[in-house]
Amino acid sequence: MTQSVLQSIAAADLPERGQMLAGGIFVTRYWLNDQERALVLMPEEFEGAWGEYGVEIKGASSYSDGEANTHAMAEAGSLIATKALELGAFIPSCLEGQLLMAAKAEGLVTLREDRFHWLSSQFSANLAYCLGFEAGWLTSIGKDVERLVRPVRSLILQ
Repeated sequence: MTQSVLQSIAAADLPERGQMLAGGIFVTRYWLNDQERALVLMPEEFEGAWGEYGVEIKGASSYSDGEANTHAMAEAGSLIATKALELGAFIPSCLEGQLLMAAKAEGLVTLREDRFHWLSSQFSANLAYCLGFEAGWLTSIGKDVERLVRPVRSLILQ
């Protein structure tokens, strides 16, 4: 069951970057689908394979919209995507992953550097994007490999 979580916030009510918001850490403001949003890094981490190797997931190829990608993954049976959605969160896209990397570089968040993290952006039927937070390496890896996931939330700014 998906948790009921804050969906929007007044821009005037945003804390400073790096402070707590909606159960996580406020990373930054960004634009997605013609809406300004607040990206929130959740504290939970878990591992799992991205999805079924050799199966292209329709609707999971957005470079920017991790929430849409994660919903498409879950509808196709992805356990790791389902786990993220049960937290009331989603797996970040390539764009959202890069925003996390920028926040890490600025000392606003702490992210594990010892393993690559899955992003929800699918590259092909066999590959999905991963980000290494040690130095910001973006690569694609076979979807059947287990990697870490660090879920995020995206709140619409009013």
